[in-house]
Amino acid sequence: MATVLEIIQGLSQVAANSYDGAHDEEGNKKETGLRRDEEVAIRDKRVLDGFKIRLHSGNKLCVMYTTEVLLRDVGQKGKYEDELKQVVADIVSFIKKEYRKVTGNSLSLTELKDPPPDLEMIQTSRIRTEAKMTCHYEVGGLEEFQAKDDLRDKRKKASEKFMKQSTDKRPQNDTRKPEKKD
Repeated sequence: MATVLEIIQGLSQVAANSYDGAHDEEGNKKETGLRRDEEVAIRDKRVLDGFKIRLHSGNKLCVMYTTEVLLRDVGQKGKYEDELKQVVADIVSFIKKEYRKVTGNSLSLTELKDPPPDLEMIQTSRIRTEAKMTCHYEVGGLEEFQAKDDLRDKRKKASEKFMKQSTDKRPQNDTRKPEKKD
């Protein structure tokens, strides 16, 4: 069983290995599941898309996919949203394969229903729109690692203790005149 640190280091290495133009050990281009992996004609505009991953709340992995699309391609929102979900599924597949190559261990990612996948469309011009799809997954092997932060608990107790010390009484050596209350 991999430790928490090994899992985090493996995920970090997977993210580092997914840059645009990355090649594997044999010199073949890595297929990350992004649209930019597809061959484009010479006259065609370069596809701008990418993903990032983030661990949060102990054992949750957030996969964020961003792409630039033309407004005419967005047309039917439900259809386009399904396409983006499929791209995120391809990215998750790449993460699992690359994790196995990097660490030699398998990675279990279970899609969470709460929060649901989130699609955010930001219009950048009258022609282009930026689409951001965010999906959350639970990482297997990190179940024993919860977000219990002992330092956070210590700070909370210390601040509560400090706040309990407040009082309206004045010290004996305070010779100032009392302030008038309005």
